Parts: sequence; structure tokens; C-alpha cells
Amino acid sequence: MTNLSLSLGLIALGANLPSTTGSASVTLHAAISTLHNEKNITITALSCFWKTPAVPHGSGPDFVNATAAIATNLRSDEVLERLHKIEADFGRDRSTGRWSARVLDLDLIAFDDQIAPNHATLEHWMALSQNDQQIHTPSELILPHPRMQDRGFVLAPLAQIAPLWRHPLTGLSVIEMLGNLAPEATSGMQPLADGFRASVP
Repeated sequence: MTNLSLSLGLIALGANLPSTTGSASVTLHAAISTLHNEKNITITALSCFWKTPAVPHGSGPDFVNATAAIATNLRSDEVLERLHKIEADFGRDRSTGRWSARVLDLDLIAFDDQIAPNHATLEHWMALSQNDQQIHTPSELILPHPRMQDRGFVLAPLAQIAPLWRHPLTGLSVIEMLGNLAPEATSGMQPLADGFRASVP
């Protein structure tokens, strides 16, 4: 990419079912390679892979999770469109419901310090109870991801590559959000010997 006006995107990756490519770990490796080879997207940092119990507990096989930082001159909605296409290419079926077992999950967690679509909408989705989160799905891109501050499987890997990134609404850093989690949010998580290449501010 030659455009000097690059944005930082933070992406969470997860899988707990095998795809036609292979196991969950193999699928994540392949998806990362695919993402890195996308035009106008470059992966600049990658966490290690983490073994993570499914949420809610007992709802499926353990996940393999990771996070990646990208540099891009695309808009956030264009990045999301690329992520959804990669998911589909690996066989992601969105008809199985939220928080279900899946072959690949790619979430755009944050994009620079962008708040989208606006402060009030982000605050609304952040305030939803866990039960309501399972029932309701936003019809538009919400940034930062409204549940990132609650998810150990996002924050633990993210702390490896962007520990000082600050939430543009709350002002909390990734490290601070991770420290605020209840112990059960990271219970059973184990880092695996994959990934982790570099960190970003």
C-alpha cells in the first residue's frame, strides 16, 4: 500500500469447528493468510492463538481465538465487507444463530478511534444485558465492538498486540479493560504456541 493515510483496524478471530481447510487452528492460519493478502490490507501484528471455552459454558467445543492489527486505507465498512466475504469463503453459516459453534468468526473490534454510528447508539449496545445481547443484533456496524470490554477472549489476545490502545468512549486502555474483568471472564483460557509477531501502540 502506497497511501500514507492508513488506519489501524483491530480484528478478533475465532473458530471452534473444522472447515474444509482443516481444524480450527488450521482454519485461523489460512484465514489470517487470506486477510493479509487482501488488497489494501496488511496485518501488522498477530497475537498468539488461545484455547477458549465456548460461551455460554457447554454450548460447544472450545474455541481457538486470536487478534490481529491491520493497516489499511479502506473505510471501516469496506473492511467489514472483506471480513464477511472471507468468513463465507471458509463456509461460515450465519443462519445458525448468535454465539453458536462456527467454522470462522472475524469481528472488526475497533478502527482507529472511530465511534460508529454515534455515541448514543454505541452506549445503548454497550449497556445491553447478556440475555438481550443473545436476542438482539445490530443492523449496522457498531464501533468499537460494543462487547469488547466484557470479553476475555478478545482482551487477553488484544493485550499482546495493542495493550495501550484506548477505547474512544470510555478512555480505558486494553490493559485496563482486561484488569477490570471478573476472573470467570478468562477462566479456562490457555495461550497456544502460535502467532504473536509484533505489537502496535
